[in-house]
Amino acid sequence: MTRVPRKKHGLSREAISPAAAKVCATLREAGFSAYVVGGAVRDLLLGMTPKDFDVATDARPEQVKPLFRRALIIGRRFRLVHVMIGQETIEVSTFRAADPETVDKDEHGRVLRDNVFGTQEEDARRRDFTVNALYFDPQTEEIVDFHGGLADLKKRVLRMIGDPEVRYREDPVRMLRAVRLAAKLGLTLDPATREPIAKLAPLMERVPPARLFDEMLKLLLSGHASACLRQLREVGLHKGLLPLLDVILEQPLGERFVTLALAQTDERVLSGRPVSPAFLFAALLWHEVLAASKARQARGERPVAALEAAMDEVLDVQCEKLAITRKLTATMREVWAMQPRFEQRGGQRAYRLLEAPRFRMAYDFLALRAASGEIPAELEAWWRAFQSADAETRKAMLLPDTAPRKRRRRRRKKRPDAAAADAS
Repeated sequence: MTRVPRKKHGLSREAISPAAAKVCATLREAGFSAYVVGGAVRDLLLGMTPKDFDVATDARPEQVKPLFRRALIIGRRFRLVHVMIGQETIEVSTFRAADPETVDKDEHGRVLRDNVFGTQEEDARRRDFTVNALYFDPQTEEIVDFHGGLADLKKRVLRMIGDPEVRYREDPVRMLRAVRLAAKLGLTLDPATREPIAKLAPLMERVPPARLFDEMLKLLLSGHASACLRQLREVGLHKGLLPLLDVILEQPLGERFVTLALAQTDERVLSGRPVSPAFLFAALLWHEVLAASKARQARGERPVAALEAAMDEVLDVQCEKLAITRKLTATMREVWAMQPRFEQRGGQRAYRLLEAPRFRMAYDFLALRAASGEIPAELEAWWRAFQSADAETRKAMLLPDTAPRKRRRRRRKKRPDAAAADAS
């Protein structure tokens, strides 16, 4: 263990949030130790703004909770306390033990349950990467470094604590985290940390779909999705996460479309604008849907029925691997189903499409298709102009309605003898 003074690392107590400082001070006043730990310390040292602050302590959850007016014990695999101060929530965790004999694992080495408390040194050994095992003491402004995390940050290296293969078997999601953090922080994966990933990639199959979905969402909405997906391919992790994503990326049109979607998402995230996960997943899977729809049409199915069946086919495969919520898949279906309707620019069809609840998202999707060269730019330009035009201009813009009209079912008249029988 090394205690590094402020003059060597430059981090002051003013850099942490007032809520995190208050939690640490309250715990210390009650006779416990308390440190800001993990990603917040790492990000501050890299000159980045942390999205939240975590605190580690030797106090047990049941000792932490009574110290704060608004606090809640959460978690099953490992109990934590969420302390709410103003608009901020500080996650307080008790130091964990590192004894492998006390941990409940499955036959592949994945940790199932882990509620054993320990010392700060053991807690540091249990953390995943060296740069995440840095403890900042707001009182002394020292950083406690057990595994050379400060040196790795200076070298811009992401290194696993302990044997990487054992750590990945304990929690396969660490492989995804390694890729995401390296891309997000601009770090290079240490060779020993990177080497086992391709071999252990099949362990991702055993991660619960809901957890895998959460991790994929973090990766895709990190602001560095393009770099993350490139890294996933490089380390051999992309197959199985979004099934057949590698196939999509090998098609010139599909690759350009996905690359543009990811670049736009990264730009929105980094500029603080909202991003729709439904739109992003719809973009990632669009060429899968398109290929399946065309294959069905080639077998004689009608376009609308073929598209509906293709959506079912692709989403069935995806939802088996990723627990994409019904709310998201419903929105994705709406966006996909509206794409053929943009080709109908005559009569009342254009007006009805304009009034559809998901029109704006579907139009943005159309614009992405046009930018990638999948459809003529003229189609997107027409809809862009039609949206902002006044009533007279819209009327003049309409094209002849050439779409097939729905046949109205005519009620059959009863034969006179049948009508007489009914009357009797």
